[in-house]
Amino acid sequence: MFDQISAYLPWTFAAAAFVLLFVQGILHRRQVERLQRSVKERCDILGKELHATASGSMGMGQRVVTCERQLHELRSVIDEMRQNDPLRISYDEASRLVDLGADIDDLMNTCGISRPEAELVSALRKRQVA
Repeated sequence: MFDQISAYLPWTFAAAAFVLLFVQGILHRRQVERLQRSVKERCDILGKELHATASGSMGMGQRVVTCERQLHELRSVIDEMRQNDPLRISYDEASRLVDLGADIDDLMNTCGISRPEAELVSALRKRQVA
């Protein structure tokens, strides 16, 4: 009887090994499918987040371009205002006259500025020269 059992023992072990391999294969297949679903879900989420980020970046980029354009326009307006400012011309003229030796009364009459302004221009110019 032991001879009969020993004859079938290798086949029994082989069959058991094949059954265990089959079960292990099924379990691994299920695990791989779960991982694939998980990876697909994560990719979908990341894709949506990337799309949202890209859309936000484009919107911010457009806002930055708009701000840069407005800044350029404002700089142009400021430069134009500086060039056309009659008071600036008066102060530049007063500064030049101080360099030529004009006194405060001459500055007031020639440039049309008040006494305190004339005194200030004179003091600042003399300080710059010194």
